[in-house]
Amino acid sequence: MSLLGSACLAMWWDMAADMRPEFEHWHSHEHFPERLALPGFRRASRWTSATGGEGVFVMYELESWAMLSSPAYLASLNAPSPWSTKLMPHHRHMVRSQCHVLESRGAAVARQALTLRLSPAGGRDADLLHALKTRAADLVALPGLAGVHLLRHQAPAIAETTEQKIRGGADQGADWVLVVCGYEAAVLDALAQGPLNEDALVALGARPGVVGGRYALSLSGTPGDMR
Repeated sequence: MSLLGSACLAMWWDMAADMRPEFEHWHSHEHFPERLALPGFRRASRWTSATGGEGVFVMYELESWAMLSSPAYLASLNAPSPWSTKLMPHHRHMVRSQCHVLESRGAAVARQALTLRLSPAGGRDADLLHALKTRAADLVALPGLAGVHLLRHQAPAIAETTEQKIRGGADQGADWVLVVCGYEAAVLDALAQGPLNEDALVALGARPGVVGGRYALSLSGTPGDMR
């Protein structure tokens, strides 16, 4: 099943090992249910670094990009619970991208996910878009892979939220995001080292400075799962 909607909220951060058990308890049993109770939030997935380290990747699939500035969502961002207030400062090096879905093929949830954060080189937006859409169509049916999704960030015109202030201020953003889901880690690693490495992506129209990472699924659910 492809992404459940025309927009996504994609986020990356680091969570220290000594905070991980409480974070996962909070995120699974309070935060995900809270977010998935909001209008337009269709599925949430949490992934953790599959190669060691403190990295976390979270993706919310949304009915539309307008959900990212909806009154209900803004009210939630500006009234965090006591538990959220305790955990938010531990979300370190936050990258948060409010995205339109440009292409979505195959499954959005699998055992492993490769995420690539990139930007088009000057004047190469159309080239990169065409190339990545073509790659998505070619990759999705390969053995070991399950889905390929291309996202593009557009920040909504909203004021800094209480949650952002607790985390220490404005978040970083990823311009474009490519998420490749699969069930064979070795296949994703081969992509990251070959057809989707930085040199290959620059040749397609990306700017140098691509940031990649492989993550393992921790939890995924829809609103009905959290009731």
